[in-house]
Amino acid sequence: MRFLFLGDMVGRTGRTAVFEKLPGLIADLQLDFVVVNGENAAGGHGITEAIYDETRNAGADVVTTGNHAFDKRETLVFAERADAFLRPANYPQGTPGKGSGLYMAKNGARVLVANIMGRVFMHPELDDPFACAEQIVASCPLGEQADAVIFDFHAEATSEKQCFGHFLDGRASVVVGTHTHVPTADAQILNGGTAYMSDAGMCGDYDSSLGMDKEEPLQRFINKIPRGRYEAAKGEATICGLAVEISDRTGLAEKISPLRLGPRLQEIVPDFW
Repeated sequence: MRFLFLGDMVGRTGRTAVFEKLPGLIADLQLDFVVVNGENAAGGHGITEAIYDETRNAGADVVTTGNHAFDKRETLVFAERADAFLRPANYPQGTPGKGSGLYMAKNGARVLVANIMGRVFMHPELDDPFACAEQIVASCPLGEQADAVIFDFHAEATSEKQCFGHFLDGRASVVVGTHTHVPTADAQILNGGTAYMSDAGMCGDYDSSLGMDKEEPLQRFINKIPRGRYEAAKGEATICGLAVEISDRTGLAEKISPLRLGPRLQEIVPDFW
């Protein structure tokens, strides 16, 4: 199975780049399944139903989120009816929407996708992400109810992300980190066969501070005084993500590569498809 994950879309420039380029990537790479993190797509803060629909229309099979999942109040409503929209599974009981789901890939594979949020330097009041992941994989095991298992682990600390990957090694096809908006150089297949990357990076303007216009955060670091709101940067976006070839026989990763397309970072396109 040919799988592609795209990191956090940030603002109009990030989501527009994804909407324009994803259909071509799906056709050119003959992708079977695509997951896109959309939690920063609406002005850098949250996601609207219209953006969710556009992301799906561009070819995303599932849209994941994170700590900004409900920055837009309308998300509390559409999360209940949007089957391919995921918010972190370890949010409190009663939170609108769901944190995992079973979906069908173009090649007929059953794909379990789960969105979980870390707690280190984030929200320690959330349910234990490791216990939450255990419940999810136990209810839909790889090789039994699922042909592939994908986790978007939305977390700050790389140590927590790496331990989460090792925790699921051999039981998930892919564990990919989001949230920090900077692509890491550790894309690898773990010992048990799970594809892992600490952070996929973002789809947004890298002439920025994490996709936001750099002037306001820069001044806050220098002067410690807020002068305005954080606004999404408007320059040309670079798309960042992770490409994985998943075995149709075992559901584990066989090949892995970062994906980077755009003006700021060195471009990388998988050479195995």
